[in-house]
Amino acid sequence: MAIMVGRSDGAPHFALRSFRVDAGGHTPRHSHDYEHEVYVVDGSGTVLLQGEERPIGSGDVIYVEADSEHQFRAGSDGLRFLCVVPVDRNCGGPTPGS
Repeated sequence: MAIMVGRSDGAPHFALRSFRVDAGGHTPRHSHDYEHEVYVVDGSGTVLLQGEERPIGSGDVIYVEADSEHQFRAGSDGLRFLCVVPVDRNCGGPTPGS
């Protein structure tokens, strides 16, 4: 994960983070008490939302509701996405590095 914009940039409310998931890899299956928005920059894979795995690819936009369990899995070409989260939250605590 890389912070593109966050607290150190003076952002008072939101952090923009960039994630890269290697081919065949995945993020942890988790939920948190805030919503976030995701934009798929490159690659393809699946996202687990509302108990269903759905295909995703470059240009897709995903809304993850608060308290919704989710997970991103990369396909054979890997996956890169941007994620917007509250600058002061991450699973109920500080957002690392934001």
